[in-house]
Amino acid sequence: MNLFSSLIKKNGPIIGTYLLIAIIFWFIFLIIIPQLYMVDLSFRPNLSPLERGGDKDFYTLEHYKHFLFGSAGSNNYFNVVDISVFFKTIFISIIVTILNLLFCYPIAFYIAKVAQPNSARFLIIALIIPFWINELLRSFALRVLLANEGVINTFLTQIGLIDTGLLFITNNVGLYSGLTYAYLLLMMFPLYNAIESLDKNQLEAAKDLGSSTFWTHIRVVIPHAKPGIVSGCTMVFMLTVGALATPVVLGGPNTLWFPELIYQWFKMSNNWSRGAAYSFLLLIISVIFVLTMMRLFKVRIGEIIK
Repeated sequence: MNLFSSLIKKNGPIIGTYLLIAIIFWFIFLIIIPQLYMVDLSFRPNLSPLERGGDKDFYTLEHYKHFLFGSAGSNNYFNVVDISVFFKTIFISIIVTILNLLFCYPIAFYIAKVAQPNSARFLIIALIIPFWINELLRSFALRVLLANEGVINTFLTQIGLIDTGLLFITNNVGLYSGLTYAYLLLMMFPLYNAIESLDKNQLEAAKDLGSSTFWTHIRVVIPHAKPGIVSGCTMVFMLTVGALATPVVLGGPNTLWFPELIYQWFKMSNNWSRGAAYSFLLLIISVIFVLTMMRLFKVRIGEIIK
């Protein structure tokens, strides 16, 4: 009722009612129903549409057992490949999230509290314009820069700093760089919005009381910006752990991203039930990450989505 009243108050009865219906439709038909169908599908055997509802259609843990133990007849106790890819994807996604936070925090603070209004607007526009280009094209551009015979290696070789090209792609430097850059704005703007709302008088008071710049950030800015930090980290982690285009383009020859496995089950193996099971595992990890961040920073869901 509060949402409905707010929409009516801000937009009028007709537009407010339309927006409420659109939100409900979007939430139910584009989020809840597809997710419930995916969960249900993950517990069923892989059958053709004509076989659905027949004797062969029953609930099973087959696909989750395959994730843990592999196919029948395997000599391994665990499905080492899928499990290692799963946890490596999570680990790299956490590293990318941390890198994004460390990179974006000082920029967000500078734009929000240090830069003059004209400079702040210019910096925001400069950050936004590169993202007018499709993510896939940006990934290929980074590959051109970081390839073994790419722009950077060619330049370093010609000026004599290196003899042979550095293996940026093979060593996953390109993957880390591409994923960090791909979701930069999703970390930047929550941080900026949170820091911008901080009263400058608090910063001046901390300075007058003898607090150093470091401790002012630790004791004043970061506690105030906790909702922005949680929101940014949540969005960056969820999109990174579910990324497909950037890992395909910038991943090394021995790098396999968990969404690539999901894609293979859905499209190449035409095993939608197993793809749904693997997708559900990824969803569970995303939910756990969100809840962990909320508990770690002691924020409520309402503070994150403000």
